[in-house]
Amino acid sequence: MSAKQDISTLDDIKLLVNTFYERAKEDELLGPVFDAKVKDWDHHLNTMYTFWQTVLLDAYTYKGVPFNKHVDLPINKTHFDRWVKLFGSVIDEFFEGINADNAKQRATQFGTVFWSKMEFLGKGI
Repeated sequence: MSAKQDISTLDDIKLLVNTFYERAKEDELLGPVFDAKVKDWDHHLNTMYTFWQTVLLDAYTYKGVPFNKHVDLPINKTHFDRWVKLFGSVIDEFFEGINADNAKQRATQFGTVFWSKMEFLGKGI
């Protein structure tokens, strides 16, 4: 098996995002949420490519406010924890390095901040 490389290109982002969502759609907890919310997977995946490209590669291709897309979802802290764990496992499977570590840290931060905001607003289940 070849050595893992860091996340450094748009193709790496696509591998990460595509693999994560393939697994998330099959997940018993996350799958139904994505199934109910995402109607256009091509659009969603392209948005996620630009989001993570901006976060990890400083490409500044994402335009939007991610929290607003999540605030009315029927989710709770368990969903965020599962998302973070699954996302991290995909990173660990394919990548290692500074950007890979940053991706895991940022995913944990996003999950914590999003859930904290939702809890403060009395949202979620």
